[in-house]
Amino acid sequence: MDLATQLPQLLGIAWLLPLASFVLILFFGPKMGPHGRNAAWVATAAIVTSLVLSLVAFVSWLGAHPVTAVHHGGDHGAAHASDHAAAGHSDAGDHGEASGHGGAAASHNDQGVHAPVAYSGDWYTLYEGGRLKLSIGWYVDSLTILMFVLVTFIATCIHVYASGYMHDELHDVTDHEVTLADGHHLHRAGRFPRFFQALSLFCFSMMGILIAGNLAMVFIFWELVGICSWFLIGFYYERKSASTAANKAFIVNRVGDFGMLIGLMALWGALGTLHFADAKVVGADGQTATVPGLFSLVRPAESGHALRVPDGMVKFAAADKVARTPVAEVAGKIEAWRAEGLGDWLLFIAGVGIFCGCVGKSAQFPLSVWLPDAMEGPTPVSALVHSATMVAAGVYLVGRFFPVLSPDVLLVIAYTGAITLFIAATIALVANDIKRVLAYSTVSQLGYMMLALGVGGWVAGLFHLVTHAFFKSLLFLCSGSVIHACHTNDMRKMGGLAKVMPYTAGTMLVGCLAIIGAGIPFVIGLSGYYSKDSILAQALSFSQANPQHAILFYAVAGGAFLTAFYMFRLWFMTFAGKARDHHVHEHAHESPQVMVMPLLVLAVLAVVAGWTLPGGFGIANLLEQSRPAGTVETTTGGFAFGQTLTIPAEYLSHGEPFHATATWTAFATALGGVLLAAAMYVWRVISPAAVAMIFRPVYTLLANRWYFDELYHALFVVPAHGLAATASGIDQGLIDPFLNGLAWVTRLVAGVDSWIDRTLVDGLVNATAAATWSAGTRLKVLQTGSLRQYVAFIAIGTVALFVIASLFFRASLAG
Repeated sequence: MDLATQLPQLLGIAWLLPLASFVLILFFGPKMGPHGRNAAWVATAAIVTSLVLSLVAFVSWLGAHPVTAVHHGGDHGAAHASDHAAAGHSDAGDHGEASGHGGAAASHNDQGVHAPVAYSGDWYTLYEGGRLKLSIGWYVDSLTILMFVLVTFIATCIHVYASGYMHDELHDVTDHEVTLADGHHLHRAGRFPRFFQALSLFCFSMMGILIAGNLAMVFIFWELVGICSWFLIGFYYERKSASTAANKAFIVNRVGDFGMLIGLMALWGALGTLHFADAKVVGADGQTATVPGLFSLVRPAESGHALRVPDGMVKFAAADKVARTPVAEVAGKIEAWRAEGLGDWLLFIAGVGIFCGCVGKSAQFPLSVWLPDAMEGPTPVSALVHSATMVAAGVYLVGRFFPVLSPDVLLVIAYTGAITLFIAATIALVANDIKRVLAYSTVSQLGYMMLALGVGGWVAGLFHLVTHAFFKSLLFLCSGSVIHACHTNDMRKMGGLAKVMPYTAGTMLVGCLAIIGAGIPFVIGLSGYYSKDSILAQALSFSQANPQHAILFYAVAGGAFLTAFYMFRLWFMTFAGKARDHHVHEHAHESPQVMVMPLLVLAVLAVVAGWTLPGGFGIANLLEQSRPAGTVETTTGGFAFGQTLTIPAEYLSHGEPFHATATWTAFATALGGVLLAAAMYVWRVISPAAVAMIFRPVYTLLANRWYFDELYHALFVVPAHGLAATASGIDQGLIDPFLNGLAWVTRLVAGVDSWIDRTLVDGLVNATAAATWSAGTRLKVLQTGSLRQYVAFIAIGTVALFVIASLFFRASLAG
């Protein structure tokens, strides 16, 4: 079986298994063992099988496309890792095709320009008419396979962990955070099967985004992920805080999705397709034709995959000129119209629109307010949402859609990421809830990824997405272990837990070191050491190419310092020193083995995930196989902000002086943050209370989360309530009285009409009926039924008629 057929089969089954688990638990969950205990095993077995199939696909991919060291030259990066990828890709049968965005099956097209190998096709066409085609299909490259392995692996660890963490839901639960009207706490049935049911559907939805071959399919599963997050964040829906957080997450994401719909409409209206890759169709004459996808339309092979406003967008923007131009001359004038800048804004709107959806899903400024509140869900949910699934979807889509993004859109993405990472990091400095610190850390790290993508660091941003998935899921599961042992989220009540929770303390220390990028400069480090250095180096390269945007580099460097401080503040307050609340400390204990084992596995991966093995095998080089065509070399462009932007080639940041400067900057900022945290929370040479007092306004601002919730409440909630109150007042004060008056008049008219009907109409009809009845009653006495009487009447009548006729006849003659 060739790879183009094997990959969609393996990944398709891996994708559908969690859906099967969801259906089984939905209908039979409560019957799966005592209290539905075996629902956890069904869900876990499904995701483990998905992991195995993903690994098989991964190995198959490596067999056809070995990962080797990538060396870029100054012209077109000719030594890409997938140089020999053409073998076996000439024919994909009916299942799909291998393409390089421009239709080539190799990593370099005829012009020598790098084009990634990708397999695409459709499983099922939902609708096809005119230019519209809605289908369930796939787009598989090394990024797709890597994300499948990542999501299924993290989800497997979380499923195993959750089977122990959620054991309380196997029996009736008394929720002490919910007080009823009678003063008693809520007592409810356990919801163990329901949790794993939602978890399975969530994994199915996320993998649907990863494998989708077109933006329409992405959007469907994008929304399904949102529904699943609503289920999981609001799992304890009886709690006001949980139901509010679930609604907040759902509504805020819909705001971003509105922008995404605008982007989809711009693409569809102008280009007539939402498919990523080219497709081969058989025409009515039996000839096979190639229908270009989004990537080929925006970066056509004939132009060396350079970014170009597609012809469809040019004609859409020049609709008035097209209408005045003879049809035969339109094609010849497109280049002139493109040179005038027609269509530039449409491409910009399409890119920003798609990014708006990513802003909501990946909790970027200004839609980041929902993610910290998502901590109201169970801790395994927090780990899954914050590591490799929901919030990663936005970064993943920006990476997947990267070929279509113009330099102006990339600048918007970069500044959005910079603002997000700074604001979230500053809030984490003063947060005392252990899960909220990690939540704001997630928002900040997502800002890092977006900034990296915005400054042209395609590999750097996605590389950090992968490493972050390991150490952030580790950190969240460690926090869940702490909460499970201490029954509190407040770090001010903890301290000294390293003695009683050595495995949790040790693995969380690994996670903290990984997220700050700890390592020996230029020698070795934990996973974050490599991905963060890549981001810093690319930000520095971009800043030097565009000096007016140098603040982006300082944002990354400052964020690295803040990250080191708040993460080790968390670790020191939780595990170091002496116990601050002896009641909490006395009840603390190490978590059971079913919860500790995933911590150990993730800790190992948090260390080694960024390493590159001898020969070049590593995540960064694997991602290079999927680098979008036309993004290897430095590019320039831009029109929206009145300036020309330079997007430097990413490989330039790997050399001097960027690499050395970035490495020492990362090392210095991380070390400075750790030392400051130790000085305040271990050595006590700086009093945190005194610092908070000196900087009281700043502390208050950060403790209240920059007042974003209050600001949004004032800007949106209060006006919405005001409009609702006004509408209600108009309804009750004007519309209701008017309608009630109409009803009264109608009732009065109906009453008069009823009187006329009953008195006149009914009286006349009844009088006529009565007269008729009376006449009939009188006449019926003549109907005796006697034949003799009838004969006598006939005889008498005949004689009477004869007499009358005779008299009348004689009178006439006499006259």
